[in-house]
Amino acid sequence: MLDFRILGPVEVWRDGERFPLGIAKQRGALALLILEAGRVVSTDRLVDALWGEQPPRTAATSLQNFVSRLRKSLGNDMLVTKPSGYQLAVRPEQVDAERFRGLCDEARTGAPDVRAAKLAEALAMWRGPPLADFSFASFAQGEIGRLEALRLSALEERIAADLETGRHAELVGELESLVAEHPLRERLRGQLMLALYRSGRQAEALQAYLDARRELVDELGIEPTPGLQELHASILRQDPALASGDGAPGSAPAHRFDEVVASILAGRVIPVLGTDLGELRSRLAKRFDCPSGEAALPEIAQYVATMQGSGPLYDELHDVFEPDTGSTSVHRFLAGLPPLLRAAGSPYQLIVTTSYDLALERAFAEAGEEFDVVSYLATGPHRGKFCHVRADGTGTTIDLPNTYATELSLERRTVILKLHGQIDETAERTWESFVVTEDDYIDYLAQAQVASLVPVGLTAKLQRSHFLFFGYAMADWNLRLLLHRLRGDQPLTYRSWAIQPDPSPLEQEFWRRREVDVVELPLEQYVETLAAHLPSAQTAETR
Repeated sequence: MLDFRILGPVEVWRDGERFPLGIAKQRGALALLILEAGRVVSTDRLVDALWGEQPPRTAATSLQNFVSRLRKSLGNDMLVTKPSGYQLAVRPEQVDAERFRGLCDEARTGAPDVRAAKLAEALAMWRGPPLADFSFASFAQGEIGRLEALRLSALEERIAADLETGRHAELVGELESLVAEHPLRERLRGQLMLALYRSGRQAEALQAYLDARRELVDELGIEPTPGLQELHASILRQDPALASGDGAPGSAPAHRFDEVVASILAGRVIPVLGTDLGELRSRLAKRFDCPSGEAALPEIAQYVATMQGSGPLYDELHDVFEPDTGSTSVHRFLAGLPPLLRAAGSPYQLIVTTSYDLALERAFAEAGEEFDVVSYLATGPHRGKFCHVRADGTGTTIDLPNTYATELSLERRTVILKLHGQIDETAERTWESFVVTEDDYIDYLAQAQVASLVPVGLTAKLQRSHFLFFGYAMADWNLRLLLHRLRGDQPLTYRSWAIQPDPSPLEQEFWRRREVDVVELPLEQYVETLAAHLPSAQTAETR
């Protein structure tokens, strides 16, 4: 059986013998086909990946020659020509990256020594940086980043399992090297502190925390996360829990991730995305010479709308949010879920957001996933209603929410519910609207439940789902308003989660009263760990 390897330089082996793969562009064509194993890769995409935006006239012919040579080595049944391109017909177990993911999945449960052994076996597959001979190729960058993140996460999990088995002293040297290589990785810092402390080296464990704090402050201007600070305090007071393994830093309990993953794959989680508007507040104040002081964004926006008119305000907001500033790890994570939901036979996601920009939509477009947008209209002739912008860009005002059911379906594609409006990239800007001024928020408050203005199928989803809050601080009254608009006085009836790195006691109480569990992790770390707990699409298909 052929063995395709990308955890290092791209290689193909059979019966202990490595195949010659030809010149760089021929190897590049194979690399892209491996990354898309089992799927058809169009000729245009292959040409663009190998030659860029200005390919030579002979590119298509050269590509055919590359495929012909590869087919002679791999076999006609392995490299298949399709009407629109080519397909590498391989099973997941024939690709080392998929075997790696499978072992990592298996290592999520079991005794510590069993988990450590499986993760060590998975990590032993790595022969160097992934796709090492294509480290600068644009087509490989996304997968390189994902694989590197998975490798580092697997390494941290293996070390955590080894710590549980009592191999503290043996791990110190490895952890010191890893910390030097990844100085901002707080989980590794915490594991080093724990290994040192359990090896009887308390002073060095405390020094390791001071080194971590100095690095974070100097490089990023931030303090260590509460988890690392708590571990430091536990070491100072020689907390007995550290000796038993209950004080492991920098992670939420594994069962919490498993519970969230199970709910996601069942199609029962609604992600709720917030946004940081601090920079927008400063930009509007400077652009329109507002006497801002300690004024919040709605006050500044109200000043602009009153003194300059809503037209200049909307023009400025459009200029702020139209540029493509890149998607975040949260956007990319959500855009990567549809294949898993399809494989599991679950409905697509309803995603709620108060962001005005198009970063989430762009992440879905880059992933090749269709979506519908339902957005609130704060101004214009249809003020106080929602509009539906379809996957093809056409839009409709939702006049009768209780009958607007067949037009939107989570069985067909993802729905993005934009509660505070959005920008519109078209020249007409027909569906552009923002809940941003004080008057906008007053009108919003005067509405009945926003859920009554949302199409009936989405309303039902809002009433019968878990919520996963990203990027919200509960002390922000906007979130409490959002929850009231969605739920009225009704409490959340499904267990929900909020990802907030450093909640204050007041925020923790806000969340507690709404029966929402707080996960004290940075968003990026949480999403990375959650992604590591998800199955591959192939694994989900067997469930």
